[in-house]
Amino acid sequence: MSFVKTRDGVEIYYKDWGRGQPVLFIHGWPLNADAWDDQLKAVADAGYRGIAHDRRGHGRSGQPWEGYDFDTFADDLNDLIEALGLWDVVLVAHSMGGGELARYIGRHGTGRVSKAVLLSAIPPLMLQTDTNPEGVPAEVFEDIKSGLLNERSQFWRETSEGFFSANRPNTKATQGNRDAFWFMAMHESVKAGVDCVTAFAETDFHEDLRRFDVPTLIVHGDDDQVVPIDATARKSAEIIPDATLKVYEGGSHGIALVPGDKERFNADLLDFLAG
Repeated sequence: MSFVKTRDGVEIYYKDWGRGQPVLFIHGWPLNADAWDDQLKAVADAGYRGIAHDRRGHGRSGQPWEGYDFDTFADDLNDLIEALGLWDVVLVAHSMGGGELARYIGRHGTGRVSKAVLLSAIPPLMLQTDTNPEGVPAEVFEDIKSGLLNERSQFWRETSEGFFSANRPNTKATQGNRDAFWFMAMHESVKAGVDCVTAFAETDFHEDLRRFDVPTLIVHGDDDQVVPIDATARKSAEIIPDATLKVYEGGSHGIALVPGDKERFNADLLDFLAG
């Protein structure tokens, strides 16, 4: 297996498929790089170099006690990009990974970045506030942390339903989707899981988004039961200067994994890469 060691000594696992312009995928919570396998193969087959890593505390990467905040995640991403010598890279991020992408640009700029893709992503702010009434109430995040601490295996099984909109009459989600979600979630450390909830609930990415100066594709499902589209994607599209928003009708939070939606996303991604 391939690893990069961060500036504070944490081993970050990554997979690296194909050759060509690099396309670096950043996974959501509580997943890992395996969530991007379909997209990694699609871009590698199309002549690109697909790369995906496990965030610290997730999957096969190290599980330190500290460092579960977006400044650290962005610096980990920078360590990976520099260690692999990546230039002209396209960053593609899902959910919480969208915050990692945004904070990377906020802290490190776009000198090595040519394009960005935000999929079901959390910026600019998830938490419901007086100025962000479309956001998620604070008590929801506290309930998530309680579920993790009380019995996380069952919590992940139940959470997979809303993640894939499997509770809808005409859902396209499979039992395999839900099983894969549970398997990946169980490889996230409970410390990372709880700390990440605080991080993605409370971190404000407005200023990071204003630093975007590369073409950006924003994709979001209008049935996302995890990251509400009106608090996130629609607002990000207004802030980022060169942004294109695509709304998937009936799309769940897990667009890149659900049959039908993932093929549509792969096609949109390849079109964006080639454009």
